[in-house]
Amino acid sequence: MGIVEEAHNLRVIGEGKRGVIVLAHGFGTDQSVWKHLVPHLVADYRVVLFDTMGAGPTNPDYFDFTRYATLEGYALDLLAILQELGVSSCTYVGHSVSAVIGALASISRPDLFSKLVLLSASPRYLNDVDYYGGFEQEELDELFEAMGSNYKAWCSGFAPLCIGGDMESVAVQEFSRTLFNIRPDIALSVAQTIFQSDVRSLLPLVTVPCHIVQSTKDLAVPVVVSEYLHKNLGGDSIVEVMPSEGHLPQLSSPDIVIPVLLRHIQHDIAV
Repeated sequence: MGIVEEAHNLRVIGEGKRGVIVLAHGFGTDQSVWKHLVPHLVADYRVVLFDTMGAGPTNPDYFDFTRYATLEGYALDLLAILQELGVSSCTYVGHSVSAVIGALASISRPDLFSKLVLLSASPRYLNDVDYYGGFEQEELDELFEAMGSNYKAWCSGFAPLCIGGDMESVAVQEFSRTLFNIRPDIALSVAQTIFQSDVRSLLPLVTVPCHIVQSTKDLAVPVVVSEYLHKNLGGDSIVEVMPSEGHLPQLSSPDIVIPVLLRHIQHDIAV
């Protein structure tokens, strides 16, 4: 087993006759977040699953705080994974920060991506002049302070807010589990990198077709952000706002979200 394969718990499943699909999870989760989608893909596609560095199932010794202080470190990891597997072209489905990571990777290697399906994506979480990201700096500082002072308590409060359900729901329990699996100092570092990131200036460089998929109500990503992405990405793009709630709709509302994702995976943008 190669170092890339081992470090990211890389798995490749499915028959692959219709091409390669790469599924990339967001912050606080791991590859298990795609459990409702994978069964619908394996008959027709070669499906690549992996854990981003720092996720609970990864070896914390491999987490380089300097490398992952920017999203570029994760984009380089993604390109290394595709190289390790000999992937020459794929449909990339990225959730939350991994949507942006895929977009960044596609700037340097557009040939590797036939399309990007961006679920709950944001190029910047902080509000700015003429831009609504959803958060003020003071709110983020409070979030980081809460994570640093009592990580377990923060997980218990953040999970239902992020999912959009009560503590008893299966999706909230699942997200709480994967959040709590992350080493607290790594979780804080990753959260700071994500929430302080700003890739707006790079969006025009993304030329691969992008399918932007978003919940109507999302604590982390206001619905106006999907329209901002649509207007500023450099290639063809399409937006679909789903009647779902929460930042992890593939976990909390699979009946709504899985058919939408499958449609965007299987059909290209009509130009």
